[in-house]
Amino acid sequence: MRRVVVTGLGALTPLGKNLHEYWEGLKNGVSGAGLITRFDTSKFKTKFACEVKGYDSADYFDRKEANKLDLYSQYAHISCEEAISDSGLDLDKIDKDRAGVIWSSGIGGLLTFYEQIRNFVQGDGTPRFSPFFIPKMIANIASGSISIKYGFRGPNFAIVSACASSTHALIDAVNYIRLGKADIFITGGSEASINEPGIGGFNSMMAMSTNNAEYMTASRPFDLTRDGFVMGEGGGAIIVEEFEHAKARGAKMYAELAGTGMTADAYHLTAPHPDGTGACNVMKLAVADAGLKPEEIDYINVHGTATPLGDISEARAIQTVFGEHSCVMNISATKSMTGHLLGAAGAVEAIATIMAVLNDIVPPTINFKVPDPQIDPGLNLTPNVAQKRRINAAISNTFGFGGHNASIVIKKAEV
Repeated sequence: MRRVVVTGLGALTPLGKNLHEYWEGLKNGVSGAGLITRFDTSKFKTKFACEVKGYDSADYFDRKEANKLDLYSQYAHISCEEAISDSGLDLDKIDKDRAGVIWSSGIGGLLTFYEQIRNFVQGDGTPRFSPFFIPKMIANIASGSISIKYGFRGPNFAIVSACASSTHALIDAVNYIRLGKADIFITGGSEASINEPGIGGFNSMMAMSTNNAEYMTASRPFDLTRDGFVMGEGGGAIIVEEFEHAKARGAKMYAELAGTGMTADAYHLTAPHPDGTGACNVMKLAVADAGLKPEEIDYINVHGTATPLGDISEARAIQTVFGEHSCVMNISATKSMTGHLLGAAGAVEAIATIMAVLNDIVPPTINFKVPDPQIDPGLNLTPNVAQKRRINAAISNTFGFGGHNASIVIKKAEV
């Protein structure tokens, strides 16, 4: 099968409005958390999240265009524009019939849905819905509107698999290129669920941290005092390209996407398998698909949401798959800094992993103070401070409600 490389990146995250700011924040262990500014949280259990700071749609879109795009689609377009620019693609010279878009969002236009229903319920019963209600809300519209903007006429669709969504999107893009069905993809994910139904809904599941007194450090993967994830938002875009196509145009290559894995827990709607069975299987598949041995993996960017059950399950899975090597490799949870971007988590964490491989720097797991006795103290969780090491190959893990598991192996690009 054909080789696949990364030639462009774009990121809009709670740590910054572009790739450079995002990576600098990761390296320096910056917390993206803060008190929620989008709505009145006085009656909510959680009053904080990892918002994109100082966002104003007018900085990116004219008013008419912004009115047609839900916030999640705005984040998608902004990150894609950076990635396209970063890739150096000459859009007039590529075969756009062989260029596609696979985008993802776990929830889609939640804010649009909420605002339209609220206005209807608070009105006199007359159905005065916006003509943009449905197009702004549906989870595939970002993919469609991105393809329209850039004229990409190849495969175009959306992936929805909860928190695994954008890793699944990335994997599909890799496989389509491997099989010769396209040469280039814009892929990734975006999410914008820091609003009343988003916060209230996850609060009702008791999945999200309510540590309002220590909100800046509330995202605590693997720490004994963790009490749930912290909501994040934003978007991450990745330009993936067939190796020879990228080489022929002299493109810079960030990394090679060498192996993929997809499995299901088949266990519970929201809880992971306690032994990490699905997580074990997905990492084994990804490593084997990359043609590597487990001991050749240097770093894992874990799903690491800071939920009591999830972190233990993933740690057990890593030890099952990697054995003694699990205490030699680095492990880190960048959600400790960005919060949990839900369907966009896989994309922004794949970008973090790509940058780690490129720069031989492991971003830290911040807010780690109290070890959990159920997690092997021999695991190098990269606590609180980034670590330098040679990273030839790394894994990015994402697991979603419904038991969806996705892993991708990222290697140094070898020309």
